[in-house]
Amino acid sequence: MNRSTDRILTTHSGSLIRTPEIIDGIIVRMLGEPVDEERLKETVAAGIDDVVRRQVEAGVDIPNDGEYARRSFRTYIDERIGGLKRIELKSGERDPNRGNPPDLESRQFPGFCAQYYGSVAYAWMPAEVDSSKIAELRSKRRTTDEVSRLVGPVHYADTEVQRDITNLRAALDGREVADAFITAITATSNSRHHGNVLDFYPSLEAYQFALADVIREEYKAITDAGFVLQLDRPAQDPTYHLESDEEITRALDEAIEVENYALRGIPEDRVRVHWCAGSNNRPHTQDIPMNKLAKSMLKLKAGAYGFEAANPRHEHEWQIWEDIKLPEGKIIIPGLISQSTNVVEHPELIAWRIKNFARLVGRENVIAGVDCGFSQGWDRPRTHAEVQWAKLRSLAEGAAIASRELWRKPANAKGAVS
Repeated sequence: MNRSTDRILTTHSGSLIRTPEIIDGIIVRMLGEPVDEERLKETVAAGIDDVVRRQVEAGVDIPNDGEYARRSFRTYIDERIGGLKRIELKSGERDPNRGNPPDLESRQFPGFCAQYYGSVAYAWMPAEVDSSKIAELRSKRRTTDEVSRLVGPVHYADTEVQRDITNLRAALDGREVADAFITAITATSNSRHHGNVLDFYPSLEAYQFALADVIREEYKAITDAGFVLQLDRPAQDPTYHLESDEEITRALDEAIEVENYALRGIPEDRVRVHWCAGSNNRPHTQDIPMNKLAKSMLKLKAGAYGFEAANPRHEHEWQIWEDIKLPEGKIIIPGLISQSTNVVEHPELIAWRIKNFARLVGRENVIAGVDCGFSQGWDRPRTHAEVQWAKLRSLAEGAAIASRELWRKPANAKGAVS
């Protein structure tokens, strides 16, 4: 994993707003209509080539495929695991994977959550997407839905990760980047959604370790291919309903134990992790504070740790690194722009945020990132696409300003704002 050795490198958290063509293909498939799968694969590959180009042009040093081939950052893995089956929900049942606010926050703001989660989907959908198809899909989702349910012991039954690798490698050809990453979900983030676990495993914990064995195959495929593996939300989900510090710390540590088991044998310097409190534009009053999270987070066997730092609930938390020592050789990837607002952060603000972290952990140990993904699901763009790219350009400009000051570079040096 490359470090910020002569300037502050930039990256983001994984998901980017998908193209109208890809979204149209996903909608048609979800409506159960005939899909030209080969044409859709070509559309995805072309979209990945374009999104990598746009990231590089925006100044992103460590890009990815935008998660363009996935319906969502979380549920994609259900399609890659044998032993899981998509089933239709009964009338009145709800998919727990979709639109679920954190438990404590939904209790604190029931009116807000009821109104917000009923309207947030599709809010910033690209205008070119067929609106009649969206309306048809929304109507279908009101009357029926599908979820993944366990129907037998789990095993890895996938070739799509190789397609992810091939598409990203092709998109990177001829383009200069510092690194490239591919995201993957973790066992503890999905296990609670799979229903009848005790029909096949003695406990939820046993199932999580079994899932860890399965998902490890995806991890190894990514790192063996030479890409950086990013783990998404490794331990937050089991804490949503917990209130005491002791319960939260125990749940975090137990989930991290499962994830470290999945990472066994994988070099730490090929792994980075993305911790977040969810991408939604919501109160965030029940987020776990970084001073309660950091010690558990650093137990994860990864080389770099990404976390929220632009969200107003977390921006002040750079100060904790005065008291918590970043282990030798580790990197932090603080979010310096937010995906949950259409306000474009000023480059000078971003530079100031970078310098706060660099002063405490060392300039070479900071990579500039984003709080969370811009579209964790195909139907959840958090900003307008134009704003997404403006924010990423501003991130690069802010990193250039900070680099000049941190390395005392002249204005025409590498990393200068043109």
